[in-house]
Amino acid sequence: MAARTVPIDFVRSAVATAQRQGVDITELLAGVGVAPELLAQDRARVTVDQVAATMRQLWRITDDELFGLGPAPVPRGSVRLVGFGLIACRDLGAAIRRFGEYQRLLPGLPPMTVTTDGERTRCTLDTSVLAAGEELLTVFLLAAIHRMISWGIGRRVALRQVEFPYPRPRNIADYDLVFGAPLVFDAATAAITFDSELLHAPLTRTEEDLIDWARNAPVDVLSRRDYGASLAEQVRKILTRGLRGVRETATADRWPTADEVAKRLSMSQQTVRRKLGEEGTSITQIREDILRDAAVASLVRGDETVEALSARLGFSEPSAFRRAFRRWTGSPPGSYRRSAPTAG
Repeated sequence: MAARTVPIDFVRSAVATAQRQGVDITELLAGVGVAPELLAQDRARVTVDQVAATMRQLWRITDDELFGLGPAPVPRGSVRLVGFGLIACRDLGAAIRRFGEYQRLLPGLPPMTVTTDGERTRCTLDTSVLAAGEELLTVFLLAAIHRMISWGIGRRVALRQVEFPYPRPRNIADYDLVFGAPLVFDAATAAITFDSELLHAPLTRTEEDLIDWARNAPVDVLSRRDYGASLAEQVRKILTRGLRGVRETATADRWPTADEVAKRLSMSQQTVRRKLGEEGTSITQIREDILRDAAVASLVRGDETVEALSARLGFSEPSAFRRAFRRWTGSPPGSYRRSAPTAG
């Protein structure tokens, strides 16, 4: 799967939390490979691995699954212990009912309510108990519920709707990459909705699976799974193959054209353009996002020069790549590099 990045907002929120704990922010950022100056750039991006490393640091610092942002501490390991009790259930519905009983043991978790109305089941979270303004924690919790359901039954779970109790954010495309579902903002509460037939799906995981899953946390929560719900995501898959073509030829002429993308989707160019516009993006924007994410991931790894990276991504010269990168992120490539073979 092509590299994915997320907004710097995730790290900003973590830094603010760490500061309240009296942590040396410079040391924290250095440990995850994020330059302090990037915090001031609204367009800055970080890799999923960097966010995961930051969250692990916060878990270590706060000894709290919710980083000190909940109504009460949730000691590290609590969720895993609850998981041991849930995987013994026969199906998802039984696990959800049992979790309702366990909630009394974890007052630090936002209360969750599950209601079923015919073909749809809705999980709501009372996020009013969280620290004010912690929208990113709301995203993380909703994504965690979704990923844990999918993981537990061992199959893809397509969400029918995701609701957020705050205004539409500027980085709406990133929400689609996380959830791949219709999004509703300014909702009464935070919630996800899925098909009720999943409640009868048997749980397929063992204790060993749970230990492995917890060891890898929170990468599985932050990583977007292949749900294919939006047209933008389908277009991204098609264009990602174009990036591989560019890598092979070091020229930009291997990207699928708008006509080729439309044909692969069995749509007209006009329909693709209109539907992408409704989702707040375009073929050009998606291609730029793919290039941006690939560039950020490479610079963070530090395993190729700017010259080699610009050629791999199909730029005619490094100066053109540098201009594009500054346009994407608001910063020069050097701000993202931990180390590299030679200076770029």
